[in-house]
Amino acid sequence: MREIREITVRFQGRTVGRLAAHGRFRTAFQYDGEWLRSGFSISPVSLPLEDRVFIADADPFDGLFGVFSGSLPGSWGRLLTDLVIRENGGEPQAYGPLERLAIVGNSGLGALTYEPDLHPEAKPELTAPDRISDACRQVLQHDDPADITDPGSLFALGGSSGGSRPKILTEISGEDWIIKFPSLIDPPDLGEEEHAYSLCARRCGIEVPETRLFPSGKCGSFFGVRRFDREKAPDGTVRRIHCVTVSGLLETSHSFPCLDYDTLMRLVRSMTGSHREVMEMYRRMCFNVFAHNRDDHSDNFSFLYDEKARAWMLAPAYDLTWSSSVCGEHATIVHGNGSNPGMNDILAVAAEAGISRRKALEIAEEIREITEEDLGVYLRRKRQISERAGHGYCCRELTDRIRSRS
Repeated sequence: MREIREITVRFQGRTVGRLAAHGRFRTAFQYDGEWLRSGFSISPVSLPLEDRVFIADADPFDGLFGVFSGSLPGSWGRLLTDLVIRENGGEPQAYGPLERLAIVGNSGLGALTYEPDLHPEAKPELTAPDRISDACRQVLQHDDPADITDPGSLFALGGSSGGSRPKILTEISGEDWIIKFPSLIDPPDLGEEEHAYSLCARRCGIEVPETRLFPSGKCGSFFGVRRFDREKAPDGTVRRIHCVTVSGLLETSHSFPCLDYDTLMRLVRSMTGSHREVMEMYRRMCFNVFAHNRDDHSDNFSFLYDEKARAWMLAPAYDLTWSSSVCGEHATIVHGNGSNPGMNDILAVAAEAGISRRKALEIAEEIREITEEDLGVYLRRKRQISERAGHGYCCRELTDRIRSRS
């Protein structure tokens, strides 16, 4: 593959700007003139809508700005990408961030697309969920790409997906969905668990996307979620919605804890100007505490841009499951407490965010009761398993395999 020195960034067919290599380890970005007149800032913190050249830091996104790094696949998608590169005679180490954005092309999450578009036009041959799950397991079990039957089909289905768990991006009844599959260490009922968490969050007054279960003949059902970065118009066309994670917005890696809910509340108010959205984030914090979702890192919170209103809003909540995260602590700490936040910590965050103590306590108690009622069976079982096995619940084999192949 030839070296790529410049990428054109587009949004709904319009040119947003150009991204170019800047030395060996950094990139530079400049908005297009027409976009400056009629567009919006795609990442308000680091890329305000100004006529100048922006230079990205080398870390933490390999010389990219966070909003562009967010278009790249997560651990699972990167693993598939590397397999396909090797299958075609290439070496993953030779593919830098610009080459990888070109491979993403117009297939990435959110609304940004990239040219040149080098995304392979492979037609996936895998269709049945159980067959896809078996193929995912084969990828995780084998170190040698030659032992993997059809990495191209898996790549076509999920090569641009985010996150670490195996998944595919697919269309159901004209709408775009994500279907997740278990990793090697996941329990067989993980799909049912994540579905229960999404239903519980909705009952707690939290905005979540539509979710459903897809039956399996070999294990528990597979969890599916309708994509919130795609919207079906009345005429049947699908509109892509611009999305940026908190990690990308603040130019900070989600790989290690670096955020607290006090900061997150201030960010929500700054981005949206809406007390309603601040209250939404408060509910999510309460849910994460009481449902033991400690994988609440900066990549698991996102903002969407509403073109008509020309305003930012919180994306629906996603990736809600029981998790102990790193060292058993919340990735986003609660008023300085990551290991065992309690009601006093929750109310302290509320006070900093301008939420009355009475209202904050009422919401927190309501969410605590609902999570115990709806998720009690999972919470009790997981606590017992965690106590026996120690902290940590993540797809570590993905990281290990990526390192071994790079």
